[in-house]
Amino acid sequence: MIFDGKTVAAKILQTLEEENAALRETYGRVPCLGVVLVGEDYGSVRYVASCERNAKRAGLDCKVVRLPENSREEEVLSVIRSLNEDKDVDGILVQMPLPKHISQERIVQTIRPEKDVDGVTDANVSQLWKQRRNDYSLFCVSCTPRSVMRILKEADIDLDGKNAVVIGRSNIVGMPVSKLLMNENATVTVCHSHTKELPAILRKADIIVAAIGKPKFVGADMVREGAVVVDVGINTDPATGKMCGDVDTDAVADRCRLITPVPGGVGQLTICSLMENTMDCFKRLRHG
Repeated sequence: MIFDGKTVAAKILQTLEEENAALRETYGRVPCLGVVLVGEDYGSVRYVASCERNAKRAGLDCKVVRLPENSREEEVLSVIRSLNEDKDVDGILVQMPLPKHISQERIVQTIRPEKDVDGVTDANVSQLWKQRRNDYSLFCVSCTPRSVMRILKEADIDLDGKNAVVIGRSNIVGMPVSKLLMNENATVTVCHSHTKELPAILRKADIIVAAIGKPKFVGADMVREGAVVVDVGINTDPATGKMCGDVDTDAVADRCRLITPVPGGVGQLTICSLMENTMDCFKRLRHG
């Protein structure tokens, strides 16, 4: 089965819109996402536009602060501090990548953890690794890992005792998704560029999460019959110039119980997770 991210995302956004209508009745306003965009990176500009569009669909407010590429680091920090103190802003997202002259670490750690909608501050990362269950009401988890788990839930994939292989160990996807899978009692192997005999490891996997950043890296010879494959990669196919994932979907799909396409898979639900995290921040800020 090829996962239909567009249809599932539409359903989630409709549910969020209904919930936000109720929040407006109760609190007099809806959750607000503050986004900081520095520069004109093509992918970042498109993603922020998608944030604005989907926030509207979900019934949220979205405040975007756009800064020029040559902005000084202190200027960006000043914007974040202002959003931290703004009682009408519930969640803060700093769009990556930042210009090279700006410290990503310093920027990220300036965000109030209570408003950190992508789960990147040290406080939220620490909470993730301390928790033994996936309760997103307690703290923010990175949006893409949260969307991966939502896909598995929507597809009714039982993770208990299953062998899951995560390809990639980034702090924003690979490592957090591995912890979320472990919290659901999967047995998790994290692979990376130094892993020996990766194809043999993948062939034993019940679930594969590909987040390595290499176009069509996972081929049919790496996937066993009946596996679930979640493709997080966003790449450009060198042969066609089109967007593709880390998995050769055409070659692998017939072998899978479930596979997520690129585009139209994980990315569709990542935006939904961002909206859900913003709403969770709104609720925590009011109820503690």
